[in-house]
Amino acid sequence: MVRRHNALLVACYIVSDAVFASGAFLLAFFIRFQSGLVPVTKGYPPLEQYIDMLPFVAALTPFAFQLQGLYRLRRGRSRTDEFFSLFMGTVMAIVLTAASLLYVQTYFASADVKARGALEVSQPVWAIFLVLNVALAYASREAVREVLERRWRAGIGLRRILIAGSGELGRMVAERVLQHRELGYQVVGFVDDADHTAAGLSPLPLLGTLADIGAIAQREQIDHLYVALPAEEHVKLLALIELTSRECIDVKVVPDLLQFIALRARLEDLDGLPVININDVPLQGVHAWVKRGLDLTISAAGLVILGIPLAIIAALVRWSSPGPVFYRQERMGLDGKAFTVYKFRSMRIDAEQSTGPIWADSDDPRATRVGRWLRRFDLDELPQLWNVLRGDMSLVGPRPERPFFVEQFKYSLPQYMLRHKVKAGITGWAQVNGWRGNTSLEKRLEYDLYYIENWSVTLDLKIIWLTVVRGLFQRGVA
Repeated sequence: MVRRHNALLVACYIVSDAVFASGAFLLAFFIRFQSGLVPVTKGYPPLEQYIDMLPFVAALTPFAFQLQGLYRLRRGRSRTDEFFSLFMGTVMAIVLTAASLLYVQTYFASADVKARGALEVSQPVWAIFLVLNVALAYASREAVREVLERRWRAGIGLRRILIAGSGELGRMVAERVLQHRELGYQVVGFVDDADHTAAGLSPLPLLGTLADIGAIAQREQIDHLYVALPAEEHVKLLALIELTSRECIDVKVVPDLLQFIALRARLEDLDGLPVININDVPLQGVHAWVKRGLDLTISAAGLVILGIPLAIIAALVRWSSPGPVFYRQERMGLDGKAFTVYKFRSMRIDAEQSTGPIWADSDDPRATRVGRWLRRFDLDELPQLWNVLRGDMSLVGPRPERPFFVEQFKYSLPQYMLRHKVKAGITGWAQVNGWRGNTSLEKRLEYDLYYIENWSVTLDLKIIWLTVVRGLFQRGVA
């Protein structure tokens, strides 16, 4: 039910995005060349020329939105995040369309088309298209949200859900469903042979026992039954399926291992045998290539642009204290594999000679004079752009930790190793939210797992921007 509903909503979004993008592109043409609002100095291209480009715009705009994660219906996305995602998705669509038009014109267009420059788009048209497409896409989503919420507030189209099992797993299912009110669900209550709601752990009522499901389903007009029984009670599952088969109720079985799932779960097929992948990550396939492309572009540009400042910092490090300019240290990265991280040396060369590996502090006495200044603005991290260029790290991801500490944390925090399902980053979601250095490991892990589960290009760019801003104006410890 959830899957069908989501698929229908996503299909509506894809079609509307393609239609609105086409409309925005044509409207941008008319505003640029027909309205008189923008002066025309280089002639008027024929409308047919822009109509020929519509298939590219209509196809690549939803594709760019998909890369931005706009078709992943998830809770917690604010309207601000959605607007920013639409903006970045439209920018990406413009880049992809322009590149595609250039490729087609270069390798496939006829000599006549090349001579007329028929696949070229005016830059003001792209600028107007950017504004119009973001506005239309955002407005369409707001309209859909408003229409659905009005229907559901009026009690129209609600899907009534009954949960078999009032224990911890059943309450977890109820909580997740209630957090998705935008999908039009209504949880009626629980059925269970044992009353776990008496302690006030859930506001939903216990309507009866498992044997009463048939009568309760008829009385409450139940559409869907979620079976959330603990493993020791799974013997009752066959009886439940037999009872509900007489009432035309959709039955959903929630595996008892839900409580162990920290990332997204995905159902896979092994030659017809269903297999649950309990810790799936979105950073696979084309998403991994997109993220790698972003890393290569920004790290290469950063090393070139910052060449002179890096040389100056290296000279200051050499002048401030004896020892090498760069500090090399083993860290753990993707899939738990070790790599060497590079930083500007900010401490004395004998900093851990007597103490061994310990956490750094904001006013660490082991830091050199220049090192304190470098650490305050995170400038000691800049050589890690080389790690990003090599592929050891990413610009954004969980901060890499030393194997010495990882061996301790993976036993005290069972989900800690899930951080290593993506490449480590120079900065991350935990860091820009203040959880860095010697702070709560639980909170840092919570933010790292949120980043992994909800990755998008927009989120990466947002984190990079916050890192630059907060690095300049806030003091921190790497």
